[in-house]
Amino acid sequence: MSEGETVPDSDAVTVPDRPAPVKCLVWDLDNTLWQGTLLEGDHVVVSDAVRRVIEDLDARGVLQSVASKNDHDTAWERLEKLGLTEYFVLPHIGWGPKSHAMRAIAEGLNFAHSAMAFIDDQPAERAEVAHHLPDVRLYPAELADSLSQRPEFTPRTVTVDSRRRREMYQAGFQRESARSEFQGPDEEFLCSLRMDMRITRATAEELSRVEELTLRTSQMNATGVHYSDAALRELMADERHEVLVTTLQDRFGTHGAVGVLLLERHPSAWHLKLLATSCRVVSFGVGAIILRWLIDQAAQAGMHLVADFRSTDRNRIMEIAYRFAGFTDQQCACLGELSVGAEASIQRWHLLPTRQEAPTTMRLDTPALFR
Repeated sequence: MSEGETVPDSDAVTVPDRPAPVKCLVWDLDNTLWQGTLLEGDHVVVSDAVRRVIEDLDARGVLQSVASKNDHDTAWERLEKLGLTEYFVLPHIGWGPKSHAMRAIAEGLNFAHSAMAFIDDQPAERAEVAHHLPDVRLYPAELADSLSQRPEFTPRTVTVDSRRRREMYQAGFQRESARSEFQGPDEEFLCSLRMDMRITRATAEELSRVEELTLRTSQMNATGVHYSDAALRELMADERHEVLVTTLQDRFGTHGAVGVLLLERHPSAWHLKLLATSCRVVSFGVGAIILRWLIDQAAQAGMHLVADFRSTDRNRIMEIAYRFAGFTDQQCACLGELSVGAEASIQRWHLLPTRQEAPTTMRLDTPALFR
């Protein structure tokens, strides 16, 4: 693979001539992030241009890490003095192969290798990574100053959640550490997080967050459909539709926007066109809780529920969630109220709602959908 070559990311939706986005850039240190070789006694410095790149990528939601052959404590102390440690997640500083570090970082972030990039001044180090991880994108150190100008490092939109993505991942690592140390049933641990989930009608300012969720989410997307900003604005302007966004926070910090729900009202049924939730909150049962809340709202309104579902090679977990909630392919007269323009690949599942109990693991702040 040539250096700087873009490899399509199977999880990304792209537009023509636009490379798939880099989700994490991993920096070598000596003569790459900083000038000089630390263990040779050089007074290493970071140029203003590289510092701007680090800050720009962080503000865009591109995560950054380190893979460096160095003494860990010495290198980390230098990064602290440079005021840069906060920008790096899952850093690997030691004497093992760089490909091992890259693989560990990707696994820790749950990113495909094609979403990863590595920059290093040594051709041999880049070649070692390319040999073992051919989908990783590679860059020589002389491109460091200009990385933020490249399209693969320039997201189509930058949302509130994008700008704090690093902080959300760092909080996630703290949660996982707390989970591993917790002694007791999983439900007790979830209660200990003191989670607050809020479901609100999306505002114009939040549309970019909703669009980003439909774009980035594949495993927890019931139809695999991406809704553009323009399409979402049309739905918001239609009084028959509800465009709802779910946010979550706990004692470690915010998870940001974690769910989107698109609903169309009909005389005797509510049509759930899309439910998509972030993969980051699967273990908290967010998708099931949103579904139970919607079912309870429909029960209070005396409405049937019809949900669109299209099977993909990644969203089996959403099928299980819908089936577990009670949706079936049983026919009902209410289906005749729905538009007939659905794609052939989209199935419509029916549910006669009943009242649901409130969740025990989190507090809900939600609107009333029934009128």
